[in-house]
Amino acid sequence: MINRILVRWLAGAAAALMLSSAQAAEGGYRLDRFPTSKLTDQAALQSGAKLFVNYCLNCHSASSMRYNRLADIGLNAGQIVNNLMFTADKVGEPMRIAMDHRDAKEWFGANPPDLSVIARARSSTAGSGSDWLYTYLRTYYRDATRATGWNNALFPNVGMPHVLWDLQGDARGATIEEIKAVKDAGTGAVTGYVKHTVSFDPQGNRSERTEPLEGRYHHEATQVTLGQAEGGMLNQAEYDETVADLVAYLTYMSDPTAKDRQRLGVWVLLFLAAFTFIAWRLNAAFWKDVK
Repeated sequence: MINRILVRWLAGAAAALMLSSAQAAEGGYRLDRFPTSKLTDQAALQSGAKLFVNYCLNCHSASSMRYNRLADIGLNAGQIVNNLMFTADKVGEPMRIAMDHRDAKEWFGANPPDLSVIARARSSTAGSGSDWLYTYLRTYYRDATRATGWNNALFPNVGMPHVLWDLQGDARGATIEEIKAVKDAGTGAVTGYVKHTVSFDPQGNRSERTEPLEGRYHHEATQVTLGQAEGGMLNQAEYDETVADLVAYLTYMSDPTAKDRQRLGVWVLLFLAAFTFIAWRLNAAFWKDVK
């Protein structure tokens, strides 16, 4: 009886997990996997720090990160001061911006968030924060209806413009297909389904159409198909590498001591294993003569 109950409980939990995963996949753009090997690549981290200072630190601060911590990724004080310190006077100062918060709110509608722990804040059951950032920075497309001229497949109607457009390209289209249920106005019962397609050409000009779908075996979902980016200084593979470098630095910045903790954790586990063995043998020695 207990075994039967346990089997049913496990089956129900598995079904619930599969359903929640399917709903999460349908509810948003699927995350691409960030290449985690970048986190141990010192050259990639240094490149990411340079990209962060040049492209992100204009609007986003990183107030929990001090410039002198960049020594952890192999940069000396001279390199930090001469190449990366544009908003501070001393190497021990945090990475703040000169822009006034009131001006930022007026220009962008909201204060750009601090990026100190953004890689940790964006983690979810769909993937790590690194996965989210890696996908987000690679899924911009042109949308002339937006004030910035850009939109994002992962974060629809985001207020942030595509700051890396000169690297990826200033022309990119997209197609958004959304399947919607048609319901009876009186009863609310589903009477059919339609597919609503919104298309953006590489310059962001919008067109749309709606067509009925035959049959009733459909479900509501949204699919975004991005076009090829054009006009950038980098090709797609090079741009992906560049974004991976930037995300590697953002991930490092959100937890600078991660490598030290992992290395220490290995020694702690080894110590616990050895201590457990010694304690087991001592216990056997103490109790061997006790009947």
